[in-house]
Amino acid sequence: MLAAWREAGIEGRVERWDDAAVDWSSYDVVVVRSVWDYVLRRAEFLAWARRVQSVTRLLNPYTVLESNTDKTYLRDLGVPIVPTHWSSRELPDWPEYVVKPSVSGGARDTTRTADRAEAARLAAELEAAGRTPMVQPYLDMVESEGETSLLYFGGRLSHAVRRSPMLAAGATDADNARAQFRTPAPDQVELAEKVLTAIPHVLLYARIDLVRLPDGRPAVIEAELTEPYLYLSHEPGAAARFAAVLRELL
Repeated sequence: MLAAWREAGIEGRVERWDDAAVDWSSYDVVVVRSVWDYVLRRAEFLAWARRVQSVTRLLNPYTVLESNTDKTYLRDLGVPIVPTHWSSRELPDWPEYVVKPSVSGGARDTTRTADRAEAARLAAELEAAGRTPMVQPYLDMVESEGETSLLYFGGRLSHAVRRSPMLAAGATDADNARAQFRTPAPDQVELAEKVLTAIPHVLLYARIDLVRLPDGRPAVIEAELTEPYLYLSHEPGAAARFAAVLRELL
């Protein structure tokens, strides 16, 4: 990414978000990237983002980060999402369940189980810890078709990839890091752009993760607007497109 920025005439460097020695006001813009530890320190991360936005431009903006770091935002998107039960009580009768907290990343604290009582117990444990549970059906299609991630820079589609399922039997960290270039179907692009239209903020980057439901309709798993892996090496020109959009916003 930094090499692409240099080609576009943008001088950039990597800083740790929690480095107290950094003078964020010395930068024209701060681009949030691989802050994958925020899930353990969300309040601290958001306080940092608020401070940074008070002294310079933050991309994506603080309001987006605040909302997007808790997956309860899915309830308000107004588009089809993976069926989600937000409580430990009265779980739907599904063949298999995925239980996770609404603040999570990289399958942290996420469990797949075919035991309905176990799913309810895990959700209740999250509630007891003051966390919002998400209980979803496990969709077998992710092992055949995979998840489709559409990458947008400045609201324009850059590329898309097929991602491996993180909860498939035998999956490893190496498997989870792999992705393949994919041409998204028209109904997937239409759904992803409905999500972006619903967000009233200028976004430097967005990754919209989709699956297909048993009836074939696409549904949103997540709208990744905080720290998504962008798969820049999977599409020639993707890094240059990212840099060009940042140049426009500057």
